[in-house]
Amino acid sequence: MKTVGKSLAELHKLLVNKEISSVELTREYLDHIREYEPKIKAFITITEDEALKQAEEVDKAIAQGEEIGPLAGIPMALKDNLCTEGIVTTCASQMLRDFNPPYDATVVSRLKAAGAVLVGKLNMDEFAMGSSTENSGYFPTANPWDLSRVPGGSSGGSAASVAAGEVPYSLGSDTGGSIRQPAAFCGVVGLKPTYGAVSRYGLVAFASSLDQIGPLTRTVEDNALVLNAIAGHDPLDSTSVPFNKPDYTQFLENNVRGLKIGVPKEFFGLGLKQEVAAVIEQAIKTFEQLGAKIEECSLPHMEYALPAYYIIAPAECSSNLARYDGVSYGYRAEADGMIEMCKTTRAKAFGQEVKRRIMLGTYALSSGYYDAYYLKAQKVRTLVKQDFERVLAQYDILLSPTTPTVAYKLGEISDPVTCYMGDVYTIPVNLAGLPAISLPAGFTDGLPVGMQLIGNYFAEGLLYRAAYVFEQNTGYYKEIPGLLREAD
Repeated sequence: MKTVGKSLAELHKLLVNKEISSVELTREYLDHIREYEPKIKAFITITEDEALKQAEEVDKAIAQGEEIGPLAGIPMALKDNLCTEGIVTTCASQMLRDFNPPYDATVVSRLKAAGAVLVGKLNMDEFAMGSSTENSGYFPTANPWDLSRVPGGSSGGSAASVAAGEVPYSLGSDTGGSIRQPAAFCGVVGLKPTYGAVSRYGLVAFASSLDQIGPLTRTVEDNALVLNAIAGHDPLDSTSVPFNKPDYTQFLENNVRGLKIGVPKEFFGLGLKQEVAAVIEQAIKTFEQLGAKIEECSLPHMEYALPAYYIIAPAECSSNLARYDGVSYGYRAEADGMIEMCKTTRAKAFGQEVKRRIMLGTYALSSGYYDAYYLKAQKVRTLVKQDFERVLAQYDILLSPTTPTVAYKLGEISDPVTCYMGDVYTIPVNLAGLPAISLPAGFTDGLPVGMQLIGNYFAEGLLYRAAYVFEQNTGYYKEIPGLLREAD
C-alpha cells in the first residue's frame, strides 16, 4: 500500500482500521527516505531503531483496543536544534557534533505523549543562522522542486523533507522567517505561532526574544493537527503564555465571506520580483471572489524592521553562543592554556555566518555602542509592533508575499546582505511576536510561490480558516515535485 503523500487524517484512519500497522508505515517512510536522501540531503541523523520501537508501542496499543490520537504511529522529523534525549542534537554545527542532550524539548515530549514516531533530525543553517541551509556545518540541502536550488532556511531540511514526502510533517524554528521562507520555497505550509504559544524549552537558542517553534506540513489541516499537539503553556519556559488553547481544526470551515484582509503596501516593494507579485495579486483576487473584503493598508515603519532585526538578533546570538567555549560541553580544541583553547575551539568549530553574527552582536552590545545601536533598534521594534497593532485593529488578517523571490540556485548568492534581504517580509512578524502562516499561492516557471497571512496575537485559528479556504479552492497543495512524479 502506498501511503507516502497521504494526509495525517488519512494515515490515522488507515491505522485505526488496521489496514496498515505503524511499523509497516514507518518502514515505508524509512524506505522512501533511503531512496531520496542521496538527492535531497534533508537529514543529519536517521533514527531507524528508535522509530521502529516507538511504532511497535503504538501497534500494541491498537491491538489492545486503546484509542489513539491523530498523530499516533505516524512518522515525523525534527529540526536539529530541538533537544532529544539520547539522540545527537548538532544544530548543524561542528561545535555540537557529539552532543547528546540529557532531556527532551517540551515539544518533543508532547509529540512523544501523542504517540508520534521520530524518524530523524533535520539539516539546517548552523545554529539557525541563514536563509538557504547552505550554512550547515555538514552539507547543503537541495530543494525537491529543483535539485539545483536552495530549500530556504534556516529550517531548510524541515521544509524539504515534507516536500519530498520523506515525512508527513516536521517541526522547525522561526527567528526571522525560518519556517515561512523555506515553506514558501518548497511549496508546503509553515506556521510561525504567536510568541509564547509554543514552549521554547529545549530549543537551542539563537535569539531568545524572537525564536518560535512551529509545524511544516503538506496541508493546512495537518498543520492544525500538529499545533494542537505542541501548543499550550509550559511552566518550564518563562516566556510561555497561559492562554485558552482551542482545537485548531474547528476553524477549518470553507467560508471567508466578510473577512477583512489588509494588504500592506510596504510589502509590495523592496526587491519583489514581478513574477512573484503576479501570483500574489491573483491570490488576492481569489480571496475577493470568495467574498473577503480586501483593502490596501500601511505599516510605515516596516522599512526599518530589517536593520533593527540585524542588530537585535546578532546581539542575542552573541550572548547565547558565549556558552560554547570548549569547557562545559561540545567540541574542544587542543591548545596551550585556557584562553587559547577557547579561541581555537570557536575558530575551528563555528562556521563563517555564525562568527559574523557573533561579531556583529558583540559590537552592538559593546561599551559606547549599546545606546547608539541596540537600544535604538529596540525602540524601532516597538514602533513596528505598534504599526501592526494599529492595522490589525482594523483588519482580521494581513496578506503579503512570503518572500520577494522564488528559490534561487545553490551557490548563487554569496553576499550576506543580499541573503538577509530575502527575509524582508517575514522579519517584522517576529519583531512584533505575531503569528503568521505561509502556504502555496501558485507557481512560476515550475517553482512554488508562498503567500503569507499575518494575524493578531493568538489568532492562529483565524489564519487557519483563511488559509484552508484558499487551499481548498485552489488545490495548489496537490501539486508535487517532478522528482516524485517521475517515481510514480
